[in-house]
Amino acid sequence: MLDLNHRSVNERMNYLLDEGIKKENSFQPERTYLGGSRLGHPCERALQFEYFHAKKDPDKEFKGQTLRIFNVGHSLEDLAVRWIRQAGFDLRNEKPTGNMHPEQFGFSTANGRIKGHIDGVFCGGPDCIQYPALWECKTMQAKKWKECVKDGVAKAFPIYAAQIAIYQAYMDLTENPAIFTSINKDTEELYFEAVPFDAALAQRISDKGVRILQACDAGNLLPRIANSQDHFECKWCFYTSRCWSLPQ
Repeated sequence: MLDLNHRSVNERMNYLLDEGIKKENSFQPERTYLGGSRLGHPCERALQFEYFHAKKDPDKEFKGQTLRIFNVGHSLEDLAVRWIRQAGFDLRNEKPTGNMHPEQFGFSTANGRIKGHIDGVFCGGPDCIQYPALWECKTMQAKKWKECVKDGVAKAFPIYAAQIAIYQAYMDLTENPAIFTSINKDTEELYFEAVPFDAALAQRISDKGVRILQACDAGNLLPRIANSQDHFECKWCFYTSRCWSLPQ
């Protein structure tokens, strides 16, 4: 326990705010499904751990600062909706429910064991894009944002490209390119990219989701992505210790 009586105001305030946001996060319900936004993750074993709600390595638990970064990202996405609408676009990000709590548009498949929630749909507006179009928005630091601008989302962030393809497929928004928006969190610069539907990618990701669920049902642990724990994907994984204590 931190002795708050012998710490500076800065340390005390940061500790209390960190504990508050971690407590709030602990009340969030755990997913009971594979998320469409995660199916592009390269390691199928890691996705199995996520599906089974395996305990993260102690040093990989979200800290208060990380949770604040997530919150800022959500706030920037809300601002992007506002900016886009101010420019004359009919962007819809929530479906009316008749109560005080609108819901995101989304899809469910495999008996509810694979689900996804989209950021929105462009339904009309200026003629610089085709309608209707899936909208997906991400925020990122300047270095990653510049990579996205330079190389495009498919090369810079394959996991996002997979998310877009699977969302287009299951939301029946394949006719027109999706509009991917990236916000530079350091400068608030915006990058927009039209992403045509990649049917082959969508099929691979859909098949991958089914393969993971089948392995989970059978109690089979899928192979690791790498042969060494020093692989960069393994270093960042929430389940490194658990994974490498188990057989390949």
